[in-house]
Amino acid sequence: MTLPLSPLAARPAPKPAWLKTRATFSPDYIKVKGALRHNLLHSVCEEANCPNIRECFSHGTATFMILGNICTRGCRFCDVIKGKPLSYDTDEPRRLAEGVAQMGLRQVVITSVNRDDLPDGGSWVYAETIRLLRERDPQVKIEVLIPDFDGNFEALERVLDAGPDVLNHNTETVPRLYSIVRPRAELARSLEILRRAAIRPNPPIVKSGIMVGLGETTEEVHGLMRQIVAVGCQILTIGQYLSPSADHLPVVRYYEPSEYVELKRVGEEEMGFAHVEAGPLVRSSYHAFDQVQKMEARVGLGH
Repeated sequence: MTLPLSPLAARPAPKPAWLKTRATFSPDYIKVKGALRHNLLHSVCEEANCPNIRECFSHGTATFMILGNICTRGCRFCDVIKGKPLSYDTDEPRRLAEGVAQMGLRQVVITSVNRDDLPDGGSWVYAETIRLLRERDPQVKIEVLIPDFDGNFEALERVLDAGPDVLNHNTETVPRLYSIVRPRAELARSLEILRRAAIRPNPPIVKSGIMVGLGETTEEVHGLMRQIVAVGCQILTIGQYLSPSADHLPVVRYYEPSEYVELKRVGEEEMGFAHVEAGPLVRSSYHAFDQVQKMEARVGLGH
C-alpha cells in the first residue's frame, strides 16, 4: 500500500507552465494601493503575497487585514510576518471605514492575523469595524474571514452579533497534515466555529476554504469536505497551495484544472454545498461576493 505523502518528505514539484498570472497595473490598482497607504491600512493581498493581487486591485477590490501585520502563529504555509505584535490600534476601524468610503466600495472583505496575545483575540476590533462600516453605509456587504480566536467562543459571538453578511473561517488542510501545516490550530475547533455560526437565528452565510497540493489524497480531501458541509457550511473555496519561499512547506503536487472541476462537482452535486469555488488560483476572498451571487442563484435565492 502506498502511504500518503508528507510535505516534510517531499521534493518540491515543478510548477506547470499553465499556472501563470499576468501583470496588470491599472489606474484602479494604483488607486487601491494609494488608499491603503493614505489610511495606514494593511491588505492580506500584499502581506501574504496573493497571486491575484493585481487582478483584484485592478478591479478596485482588496481584502483588508486588521489588527496589524504580525501574526502570533507560525503556520508553515503562510507568508504573513510571524512574531510578537504591537498593541492594537483602536483607531483602525475608523480609518478602514474612511478608506472604504474613499474607494467607493459597496462590498468589503475583512480578515486579520492571529492575535493570541489578546484576551479576546481582537474580536472587538472586528465588531467595531463592522459597526462603523454600517454607520457610513447601511447597505454595505461585509464578509469577515476570522481566525479561531484560540477557542474563545465569546469572541466569536461578539463578531457574529455585529452582523456580518458572510462568516468565513478556513479549515485549510486535511486532518493528517494539521500538525505540520498549522500546528497551533485544531480542526475540531474550526469546525465548531462554522457550526456555531450556522445554527444562529438569522445566520450569516457560512463559508470555509481549503488548500490542495500538500500531499493529501483525494479521499482525504473528500473526507474533509464532508466534515465541513456537515456543520452547515454553505460555500467552500478550494485552491492550489503555492509555497511562498524555500523556508515554507514545498508543493508536493499541482492539481490539474480538471481535478478542480471534479471537486466542484462532487461538492455541489454529491455533498450538498450551495457553492464550491475551485481552481488553481482560488483563494478565500477571491471574487468573494461573486461566490455569494452564484450560491444564491444556484439555490434560488437570487433577486
